[in-house]
Amino acid sequence: MVSLPRILFALAVQTAAFCGLAQAADRIVEPGQGTLQSAILKAEAGDHLLLQPGDYRGAVIIDRPLELDGSNKARVIGPHKGTVITVEAANVTIRNLTVTGSGLRLDTLDSGIKLLKKAKNTKVLGNRILDNLVGVDVHGARKALVARNLIEGRQDLRLNDRGNGVYVWNAPGLVVEDNIIRFGRDGIFANTSRKNIFRNNHFSELRFAVHYMYTNDGVVTGNVSVGNHIGYALMFSSRLKVEGNQSIGDRDHGIMLNYANDADVKGNLVRNGGTKCLFLYNANRNDLIGNRFEGCPTGVHFTAGSERNTLSGNAFIRNRTQVKYVGSRWLDWSRDGEGNYWSDHPAYDLDSDGIADNVYRPNDVVDQLLWTQPSAKLLLGSPAMQLIRWSQSRFPALLPGGVYDPSPLMRPVELTGLRKEPSHD
Repeated sequence: MVSLPRILFALAVQTAAFCGLAQAADRIVEPGQGTLQSAILKAEAGDHLLLQPGDYRGAVIIDRPLELDGSNKARVIGPHKGTVITVEAANVTIRNLTVTGSGLRLDTLDSGIKLLKKAKNTKVLGNRILDNLVGVDVHGARKALVARNLIEGRQDLRLNDRGNGVYVWNAPGLVVEDNIIRFGRDGIFANTSRKNIFRNNHFSELRFAVHYMYTNDGVVTGNVSVGNHIGYALMFSSRLKVEGNQSIGDRDHGIMLNYANDADVKGNLVRNGGTKCLFLYNANRNDLIGNRFEGCPTGVHFTAGSERNTLSGNAFIRNRTQVKYVGSRWLDWSRDGEGNYWSDHPAYDLDSDGIADNVYRPNDVVDQLLWTQPSAKLLLGSPAMQLIRWSQSRFPALLPGGVYDPSPLMRPVELTGLRKEPSHD
């Protein structure tokens, strides 16, 4: 039985908290050197600090639940050393500000905005976070929200010297959505975290748009990556849901699964990549269903012992090499009688069931020879090479192990509802 003194104490605490919130006020803050930090120190929990148009100079620390609102006319300018805004309290909202002027130290992750462990439920909304090393560093804060921001990194630094647009470390429940992120190293870099959602963001001029390392149970959906080195680099992570994303003109890989296991990769579009639409390296038990891979030098490169992956309902269209796989095992790329669409497959469908009547085999002995011995390309038109390919066509037993699709589709999957352009600037 709970004693009466404990009940009275609990009621007193709740009453005090209610009274504190009831006293929350709108406070006008004027621009100047140190005026914002001074206003924070004088504020009560729950106050709304309304920043008037102008420049607020000096780094600030928020150590109590507050709302900062710049009405898109206030700039917080750091001293080009350390982090500009550091949040050390829960339930903080930072909205409609321009934040610039962080330091350049990668070892301390100098940032425009940094959310530390106590910054649970903090919201970073509608800001312009410009010319910082790291845009937003979510460093241990649970259930934070980073949404509708423009995050631009330093363009005067080499790519590897830049910070990430959003850096995530041990931040379960984080949602990053509807942001425009460009000119950094990685758009979003998640390291040692879990249960994060990255949704409807637009990425450009980066190394990787989304980079996962040791981060499980995440969702990556509705994002657009344009002209980056890699669109979606999913590494050393498990149980990811990657759905409805786009990689347009990314220079190396559209989607890369490197030691990524048990992922659902569905309904994504990779188009006009510079090297590989899809790269799987030691990735196991992944479902790749209903994606479109178009116009890449290599449609899919599958290597390093990747096992028990399912590829079904995908479309491989106008890739110079549809599949690159070097191995002696036969891999069946179909599921429940449904394979994939291959634009170079001379298929026929006599029973009109939408499934081609002939098996698709993308590679032969000559392909594997050229991958392992590139100098053999000089002999590609020789009678010996032509004899090898003719022999395989007449005697299928001579074919090496590799990928085959026993139920290739006659028509490619059509993707609907994909995001086209960023919704704000």
